[in-house]
Amino acid sequence: MRCGKMAAPPPPPAAGAAGAWGGVQRRCQRLLYWVPVLFISSILCWSYYAYVTQLCLLTMTNIGEKVVCLVAYHIFFMLFVWSYWKTIFTLPMNPSKEFHLSYSDKESLEREPRGESQQEVLRRAAKDLPIYTRTMSGAIRYCDRCHLVKPDRCHHCSVCDKVNNCVGFSNYKFFLLFLAYSLLYCLFIAATDLQYFIKFWTNGLPDTQAKFHIMFLFFAAAMFSVSLSSLFGYHCWLVSKNKSTLEVFRAPIFRHRTDKNGFSLGFSKNLRQVFGDEKKYWLLPVFSSLGDGCSFPTCLVNQDPEQASTPGGLNSTSKSENHLFPAKPLRDSQSHLLTDTPSWSETSAKAEKGKVGMSNPALTMENET
Repeated sequence: MRCGKMAAPPPPPAAGAAGAWGGVQRRCQRLLYWVPVLFISSILCWSYYAYVTQLCLLTMTNIGEKVVCLVAYHIFFMLFVWSYWKTIFTLPMNPSKEFHLSYSDKESLEREPRGESQQEVLRRAAKDLPIYTRTMSGAIRYCDRCHLVKPDRCHHCSVCDKVNNCVGFSNYKFFLLFLAYSLLYCLFIAATDLQYFIKFWTNGLPDTQAKFHIMFLFFAAAMFSVSLSSLFGYHCWLVSKNKSTLEVFRAPIFRHRTDKNGFSLGFSKNLRQVFGDEKKYWLLPVFSSLGDGCSFPTCLVNQDPEQASTPGGLNSTSKSENHLFPAKPLRDSQSHLLTDTPSWSETSAKAEKGKVGMSNPALTMENET
């Protein structure tokens, strides 16, 4: 989920009754995607009523306890709702136009038979792109549906049923904060509701309408806390290793080897990849992740800033600091990840040297661990 995601292209239109029925099915499917979101929203609304009205206002007798619980509750509630909203309504990113094949490249690809000839076309199209990974057979990753060279860690994604949205580069920080604040929300409710749950359970308080709400509120908060803690812990581990969920099951394949930790830069840098360089934004559901979602630093590559070249339009800086990412595959003197020839020609080397003065120094990528 740390990777960029490509929205699936719409299916070709079908004629007649079959096409109309297919449209109805798609609309029904889109409506069904909202069911889990509506369920979570309804639980959240009920919990607000049960905690604020039934517990704090009608059951608690100590004024100081009421004030503290209401203030803390509304802070957790606001952060929970804010991060959940951002997770749902932040659109997933699509690869930039540089990854799409030109009209001539598309024609060449269609004319060539599948195999090495097509790969030669794709290698020419990808030579200036910031990609380091390949397919299992060592080929350039290409999407036949979108007609583009796939950026690293990019794939067509399915909709996460909890948020009715793809979770990817553009909203992964929001999703992580949503898990964190929903867990804190449930833990806070369970902790402050516990003593009143015990009193109602042991008949220490008279039976009122609040009894059902307070007792069920504790059960629901405790149950969700257990499930959320495991999911949140798993994603914290993913962030610490700079892995996507797909990369856990299938390690990224680079030019000459497979490396399950190929994108891990060390714990500190991995954390900043998601949350950014400015710590004041870390706990807020505002976008601060580093990069552009199409190119990612890798611990396998070390780039000399004085020799870096950056094609126009592919620079990528974070919103917090000038944190640059590699904008093209490195030369043989620096990397053997994607190059297929033993060395660059003297003319190419001179051309690259001439570009140095016009390009910004790229981030030197290294492994801290």
